[in-house]
Amino acid sequence: MKLTELLLAELEREIPGTRQTLERVPEGKNDWTPHERSMPLGNLANMCATMPAWIEIMLNTEEFDCAPVGGRPRPPVPQNRKELLSAFDDSVAKCRKALSSTTDEHLMKKWKLMAGGHVVQQDPRHVIIAETFHHLAHHRGQLTVYLRLNNASVPAIYGPSADEGKIAA
Repeated sequence: MKLTELLLAELEREIPGTRQTLERVPEGKNDWTPHERSMPLGNLANMCATMPAWIEIMLNTEEFDCAPVGGRPRPPVPQNRKELLSAFDDSVAKCRKALSSTTDEHLMKKWKLMAGGHVVQQDPRHVIIAETFHHLAHHRGQLTVYLRLNNASVPAIYGPSADEGKIAA
């Protein structure tokens, strides 16, 4: 199996659980946080919705500085569930297109993640992309805790949910 096929299959496995989680994000609670050091709900949901598009950046650039000196503009946080799901659909489409258009040879080439001009990580693209899927699963799990704390139902993702009692299809 080619790396591109493997990564596209991983994307397709992660889409349903992420979509189900985003569909349950409560309206009007973008600023809610469970703790003063926690990320606001709207920012966390937006990160989960747009993270697949990070893969497009990894495939179409040589490096990315996530915290450049002087800062960078933050993307607007969707104001409602419809905007959030639209951002997710757009992000998934960008990711699918980028993965479908690349080669295994390109996936073997190193890519750099920078922060403030310093290298944070430099690995083959396929490694960083796989880690991005893990990163998405981590933050989606965090988002399910936020859902629970806001009395929203939690979807069954990798196993049964107390709200659904079944495994996601």
